[in-house]
Amino acid sequence: MSEQGKGSASASASAPAPASDTYKGWLFKWTNYLKGYQRRWFVLSNGLLSYYRTQAEMAHTCRGTINLATAHIDTEDACNIVLSSGGRTYHLKASTEVERQRWVTALELAKAKAIRMMNDQSDDSGDEEPTSQSDRSEIQGTLKILVSKLDDLSTCNDLIAKHGAALQRSLSELEGLKVPVEGGEKIKAVNERATLFRITSNAMINACRDFLDLAETHSRRWQRALQYEREQRTHLEETIEQLAKQHNSLERAWREAPTLASSTPNAPTTNKGGSERPRKEEASDEDEDTEYFDAMEDSPAFITVTATENTQNRRSQSNLSGASGGHSNDWNQDDHMSPSYNDVSGKELQPRRQRRTHVPDKPNYSLNLWSIMKNCIGKELSKIPMPVNFNEPLSMLQRLTEDLEYHELLDKAARCDSSLEQMCLVAAFSISSYSTTVNRTAKPFNPLLGETYELDRLEEFGYRSLCEQVSHHPPAAAHHVISQRGWTLWQEITIASKFRGKYLSIMPLGAIHLHFHSSGNHYVWRKVTSTVHNIIVGKLWIDQSGDIEIVNHRTKETCQLKFSPYSYFSRDVPRKVTGVVADSGGQAHYILSGTWDDKIESSKIIQSSRGGSGSEGKQKTVYQTLSPKLLWKKYPLPDNAENMYYFSTLALTLNESDDGVGLTDSRLRPDQRLMEEGRWDEANSEKQRLEEKQRAVRRRREAEATDALDEGMKWGTG
Repeated sequence: MSEQGKGSASASASAPAPASDTYKGWLFKWTNYLKGYQRRWFVLSNGLLSYYRTQAEMAHTCRGTINLATAHIDTEDACNIVLSSGGRTYHLKASTEVERQRWVTALELAKAKAIRMMNDQSDDSGDEEPTSQSDRSEIQGTLKILVSKLDDLSTCNDLIAKHGAALQRSLSELEGLKVPVEGGEKIKAVNERATLFRITSNAMINACRDFLDLAETHSRRWQRALQYEREQRTHLEETIEQLAKQHNSLERAWREAPTLASSTPNAPTTNKGGSERPRKEEASDEDEDTEYFDAMEDSPAFITVTATENTQNRRSQSNLSGASGGHSNDWNQDDHMSPSYNDVSGKELQPRRQRRTHVPDKPNYSLNLWSIMKNCIGKELSKIPMPVNFNEPLSMLQRLTEDLEYHELLDKAARCDSSLEQMCLVAAFSISSYSTTVNRTAKPFNPLLGETYELDRLEEFGYRSLCEQVSHHPPAAAHHVISQRGWTLWQEITIASKFRGKYLSIMPLGAIHLHFHSSGNHYVWRKVTSTVHNIIVGKLWIDQSGDIEIVNHRTKETCQLKFSPYSYFSRDVPRKVTGVVADSGGQAHYILSGTWDDKIESSKIIQSSRGGSGSEGKQKTVYQTLSPKLLWKKYPLPDNAENMYYFSTLALTLNESDDGVGLTDSRLRPDQRLMEEGRWDEANSEKQRLEEKQRAVRRRREAEATDALDEGMKWGTG
């Protein structure tokens, strides 16, 4: 009983009044006949009752939720509450009858509110986006109703005042009569109460009048704000549509350009473009042509002071060495830049095998994801049997190989003389691997044990990649890439994933290693957490969040990257990434900024100084930098990408049939190939057959291991 008393105290101390929107506290929940009632932390919010084992679990793990709009609330005895909705029933117990009554009151209020909200949503579902005229008429109608009600209240107030005055006169006359002392006291008390009643009614009328004035004022303001937001959204949609059309036309023009460029590689236009770009990006005097960033602390916040147009003109006529103190190794963005990095069309100048540029369009099969995954909350994703409807026709090994989409960043980094500049390019490469995930909400195929994938691009890009699935449970893959252009990359990745009901968390475990042959620099980093949102309802979308620390183990230089999680209330750019590159002594040399789905820029730090205090009272460092320079820019998606699983140019070629691959190569998986060809029913049957076969092999292998262990123990005891 002491634990129950503790639960009651916690509930009453932390829970607000039952009439508020959120109600929290400890209750005892029936689990099973072995454990009986167990103490759980319950949270009532927005018509949903959720429970957790501890208060700390609220940040990451919900044990269960029941919708009160469709729930039946019953009380068995003095302390018990029974909630039932559909096939789900919660048997709850409060520590005291008073505590039980508080919860019942809060639940009933929340249920009534949830039903009202559900009815309002159903009424509004037929017209999600009414015109401004209908909004205006609705608001005016509401105001008329409020005015009418206020008139009624005023009439009632007049009547109350009239009858109240008559009552007070009658009471005064009674006081003048000769009555016993006790009767006089009672008449006096009644007179005082009548006076208080009249004062209260007047106050009520005044409050109603104030409310009406306030509602009228705010309704006009909300109407203007709503109209402005709708106009902005319409304008933005039109602008995006125009940009998309221009983008497609530029892509088509670019594809036609390489044939002309290859026939005249030394044309004057090429020299002109090459001479103008360095002048445009040169920097001038430190004091006039610099930008400022706040230093990274617990929450990095960079403030950019954009240079004026006159400053830009002066910059183009100056020398970079003047701003950098004359150091010859200061980084110019165009120095040592490969053609494939600076100009994408430069790739076409190299002889290459013709790769495929499209896959069969994705069939339009509808399937309810929630109907399959609702019974899988809290389970490991790799253990959930999923139909191919939620897959894309690539395996996890091929998705790992997609990290090489922007391999030219490493080619350029291998030619860098400065390890700090090399660190910037390595950081850009680590961020670029997430750019393909922004629209890729489908799940890749889980590789079978021993499955491999080889990507040979020695002739085109000088590298060769090999992946292998080395473990089934937990799933783990090994990846090794060697490049003829001066670098080697390898990684061992284990994917830990949990389905949380509303979202899916994917946590890559394992380190990525990168070694440059000429300098001996060895970089190591780990991936951040990927989260798939709106699993239950709404459009699926992916976010990346967390921190990456890249360490050069030879020089001890570091790069701290922060992937900011998306927040509806944040003013930051969505998918924002910030970072600082520092030497072994901790002194910052470069600022990195951008987004993981578009581009990353670097800014060389000229000077640092102590700034004002931040929001948490900490004194921040202000970095004075040169103008930012582009490190990485995402390639545009191919035409019709939305019907081809949003595959990038590299992803379209990953499952292309190739001669000479191993028998265990992912390209030869029959279920994956059937899905790519649009034969999803056959793919589902083949996928189920392969997975069952793998489970049977695993059971046989475990049985053989057990038999061998028993046999060894017999020999040991003999």
